[in-house]
Amino acid sequence: MNTDTDSATTHALRPGAGHPRQPYLTARLQGFGTTIFTEMTRLAIEHKAINLGQGFPNFDGPDFVKQAAREAIERGENQYCRMAGHPELVTAIAEHQARFYGLRYDPMSEITVFSGATEAIFATLQALCEVGDEIVMFEPYYDSYRASVAMAGATPRYVTLRAPDFSYDRGELERAITQKTRAILLNTPHNPTGKVFSKDELEHIAALARKHDILVITDEVYEHIVFDGEHIPLAGLPGMRERTVQISSSGKTFSFTGWKVGHTCASPELSAAIRCAHQFVTFCTATPLQVGIAAAYRAPDEYFSTLTRDYRALRDRLCDGLAGIGLTVLRPAGTYFVLTDIRALGYHSDVEFCRMLPQEIGVAAIPPSAFYTQSDDGAHLVRWAFCKTAETIDAALARLQQLKKA
Repeated sequence: MNTDTDSATTHALRPGAGHPRQPYLTARLQGFGTTIFTEMTRLAIEHKAINLGQGFPNFDGPDFVKQAAREAIERGENQYCRMAGHPELVTAIAEHQARFYGLRYDPMSEITVFSGATEAIFATLQALCEVGDEIVMFEPYYDSYRASVAMAGATPRYVTLRAPDFSYDRGELERAITQKTRAILLNTPHNPTGKVFSKDELEHIAALARKHDILVITDEVYEHIVFDGEHIPLAGLPGMRERTVQISSSGKTFSFTGWKVGHTCASPELSAAIRCAHQFVTFCTATPLQVGIAAAYRAPDEYFSTLTRDYRALRDRLCDGLAGIGLTVLRPAGTYFVLTDIRALGYHSDVEFCRMLPQEIGVAAIPPSAFYTQSDDGAHLVRWAFCKTAETIDAALARLQQLKKA
């Protein structure tokens, strides 16, 4: 008799009558449900709407990146690779960090590859948080943050970014830090607001981290999509390299979101901890895709400048069009999202507005209230994605003309 199996089965079937114990979803995930992205994408498909909601380009990244992945497949790089990342990719990431930011990371001990930045964030929080720790995060936040914090057994504490410039109250951030704070979770350039944190703001955050001896986890996936201001990695500020986990992703920079190749840069000690969690989540990321992304990180400077130029044109195309309809546009400094205030058109609920759009207008967007917890600031805002072709944006704007007030 296998007593381990019998014991597990008996436990699963209590309290009796042959029915498994409920609820099936753990207390840590109660209340999360289906993501807003899933719901809005489903509505877009159901009503054949133009999807300006979910943030994925409707065009491919560079051919040379795809060719590098194809060549890796053909020469047999199709098995598990090194858990922390293919040597070619981590070396290319190290070169990228030095080239653009003057940050020197050892590719073998300080750079780790994950199946997307979302897994990197999840593994980082699982590795670094004890039950009862607190994570300070800015709202609106990317939706996986709160779930990842909850699954780590930690508690989020929120600091709200306020429109129209999405600045934060420094006193509010200082009060959010307690003796239980383990880390600040920072996203810059920021989704969904498009805010690029200034050097002055980053220095304030860094000073608090040093003062309270806490970590900072930085989500920098839109690092190369900046139109106004400058992206400054927090890890480059004095005293911050050893207490920062820097996270980025190839999906946004190279338009291969479906490849799910992200990474962290951190000290050897932090990296070792994060790898311990990573090895029990996905262990390693698709080998030939890592080889392809290695080629991407070695792209010439022209690629990165062209990326910014092209996205700026798409940003302006969508922002100008939305303003022409009568929406109040909060033009982003970075990322490929723009927020609009819908009250000018007489709407006051972002969720109702976004559920109406696909069916009645034929366009899908995202209601940002899903990214707020302590504030209702998002209730009158809507997020639109401009990582689409000009033709797609124009087609969406043509449909949105129906929103114009008579």
